[in-house]
Amino acid sequence: MKKITVTAIALSMAMAMTGCSGNSTETTAASEAETTAAETSAAETSAAETSAAETSAAEAGEVSVMTYEEYMAAELDSKVVIEASVQAKQSWWEDKATVYAQDEDGAYFLYNMACSEEDYEKLVPGATIQVTGYKTEWSGEVEIIDATFEFVDGEFIAEPFDATELLGKDELIDHQNQLATFKGLTVEPAGKDADGNDVAFLYNWDGSGSEGDDLYFNVSYNGQTYSFVVESYLCDASSDVYAAVKALEIGQTIDAEGFLYWYEGVNPHITSVTVAE
Repeated sequence: MKKITVTAIALSMAMAMTGCSGNSTETTAASEAETTAAETSAAETSAAETSAAETSAAEAGEVSVMTYEEYMAAELDSKVVIEASVQAKQSWWEDKATVYAQDEDGAYFLYNMACSEEDYEKLVPGATIQVTGYKTEWSGEVEIIDATFEFVDGEFIAEPFDATELLGKDELIDHQNQLATFKGLTVEPAGKDADGNDVAFLYNWDGSGSEGDDLYFNVSYNGQTYSFVVESYLCDASSDVYAAVKALEIGQTIDAEGFLYWYEGVNPHITSVTVAE
């Protein structure tokens, strides 16, 4: 009888231990399942938040800073963001500035960019800015309009590249708005004066202007003639280049430097003219 009791007790204890072991396994599995579910939920939440942020950014029209190649590939009227350094500023009026800017890969014309008078004074050559605006085109000139900007670290002054041999070639437009030099040009008649005599320059493109207005003059190279301009907002009547162009004579050979602006073809905004000796 005593043996049966001991045996029963031992059997009972074994069954109890087996039951405890089973409960432990079930608890561990449940815990692992809960952890997996929590991790899945966290991942789903993170993905949802990222997707929502991306959607929000897309809806807001956010664009990261572009390379020059990306900027040129962007569709017209699309939002663009670029970083470039000021090379020259053309004008400021009613809190809007027009600026020539460039980086190591290309150049930009920033037209009527929102700018306080105080910040306009800080837009000195070399100052680097991040610009957000819209890419557009006017008579062949690709520019950024409706823009805002902020100053960022960095400084860059572009060296003018010799564009002489690109005159008359399709590749010239690839350098639009860059600072360029032209060498060995011949001054051609720009029009006629009131007495019917050929003149080397005109006030405005049609001669309708007067002192202080833009100066237009024609030059030729390899048998083709091109229209250059001293933009009076960029270089006014008190500038050296304004005086130099007024002193030009038909037939002279000159070197010129300026920004490769476009208007129905190349129409550089000239900042320097030197008569060849």
